Amino acid sequence: MTNPSKLVQDARKPPNAGKGRVKGVPNKTTALLKDAILKAAEQAGDGDLVAYLQKQAIINPGPFMSLLGKVLPMQISGENGGPLQVVIKKFTLNG
Repeated sequence: MTNPSKLVQDARKPPNAGKGRVKGVPNKTTALLKDAILKAAEQAGDGDLVAYLQKQAIINPGPFMSLLGKVLPMQISGENGGPLQVVIKKFTLNG
């Protein structure tokens, strides 16, 4: 009887096995799903994606806020597209 683990070790692998996708290349399935979701939302809003999202913000505020939380960090930038500048001001009360 042959040892099953020995058979696995003897199997040859393709030359590019284990390398995976190049960094930054989007997953095709994820890109297709994203496009399908956007098209469905646009059609649900009679061709107006913004109107549909406004409706969802009122009808389903919890999920909409979750979506907003995922999108906002990608949208925030400083003046003229530069980095954000955080200014902390300290006030004291005289009294």
